[in-house]
Amino acid sequence: MQPHSQRHYTLKDYFGIEESSQIRHEFYDGEIFAMAGGSRNHNRITLNLVVALDATLRKTECALFSIDMRVRTTGGLYTYPDLLVVCGNVELSDDPLETITNPVVVMEVLSPSTRDYDRGEKFTQYSTIRTLKDYVLIEQSLVGIEHWWLTPAGEWELQRHGSPDSRLQVSSIGFTVSLSEIYDQVDFGG
Repeated sequence: MQPHSQRHYTLKDYFGIEESSQIRHEFYDGEIFAMAGGSRNHNRITLNLVVALDATLRKTECALFSIDMRVRTTGGLYTYPDLLVVCGNVELSDDPLETITNPVVVMEVLSPSTRDYDRGEKFTQYSTIRTLKDYVLIEQSLVGIEHWWLTPAGEWELQRHGSPDSRLQVSSIGFTVSLSEIYDQVDFGG
């Protein structure tokens, strides 16, 4: 992610850029960052998850959104998760462009340039969302998933998966999928 430039932007500036831009941007603390496009593996993993999640969520009160749906955190981050799930009514901010404020699940496919950010500051920002129950990070160059979930005591717990035979279980939405399904047709050769 690269800053749009070295000046301090307002939310009004950000939405003006978003409205007229062909690419997506993230906004936080007066900075605007262009979001890079995904690789083939990134796209394949996202597609595999969309198919699996859609099959599970189709007849529930939960809705799946991917890639182009913006989320706002309580801490003021505006970003586009790879996948997000909202259960019940979608709550939108009062911003000029549609921005969801109540995801239950957020999933991010990691890339070399965003891996540390997704695990660190971005997770810190996502964890300020009162409705968030699960945060899932998916590696794209090897089989590996980090699943953070909020316990009833309000603590974040981590479970790692590294085998194609293991299963990711996201209890908050009744979703279970094998890692082999998530990584179907993903090319780790380069």
